[in-house]
Amino acid sequence: MKLVYEYALIRVVPRVERGEQINAGVLVYSRQAGVLRSAIHLDAARLLALDPAADVAAVRAALDAVAGVCGGGAAAGQAADEEPGRRFRWLTAPRSTVVQPGPVHCGLSADPASEADRLLDLLVR
Repeated sequence: MKLVYEYALIRVVPRVERGEQINAGVLVYSRQAGVLRSAIHLDAARLLALDPAADVAAVRAALDAVAGVCGGGAAAGQAADEEPGRRFRWLTAPRSTVVQPGPVHCGLSADPASEADRLLDLLVR
């Protein structure tokens, strides 16, 4: 049986005014499966190709914060007590920052928990 899941890419836009971006992760949420997962991979060389002055450590910290909110618990800060669906919606809300979510897309999978790694390999690496 296939279950519905939603996903969004996490993008790094080192110079927001230019709009250039690289994909650096993916968020996957399935209400049916009770899954909210993230998979992150920052290619520092690609980031520095877009902006040689990019603060790679700060970008990594922001990506770690996204993963923390996604994972829940103490790492999620104020969002720790929120349900996974609310955390996913907060993480995918449009923003004009260096780390941004892409649009939300839907898919079907027999194993939504494994989709984060599959999509990371397909769309990020």
